Amino acid sequence: IPGHDGFDGGEIGAEGVAYARHAGLAFETQHLPDSPNQPNFPSTVLRPGRAFRSITILRFAVK
Repeated sequence: IPGHDGFDGGEIGAEGVAYARHAGLAFETQHLPDSPNQPNFPSTVLRPGRAFRSITILRFAVK
C-alpha cells in the first residue's frame, strides 16, 4: 500500500485517558488520499471474490 499515516501521542485515548506528546508511535498503512478519483494513483478497488493481502515491514536503527 503506497501511503501511510503516523501518530506520536498527544491525543485523548480510550476512556478519556490523555497521552503525552511522543508517548508512543504508531504507523498505519493506507491508500493515498482521494485514490478512487485519481486515475494516476494505484487502484483501491477490491472486486467480489478477490483476496487482499498486504505486508508492511518497518526497520528502525539507532546510532
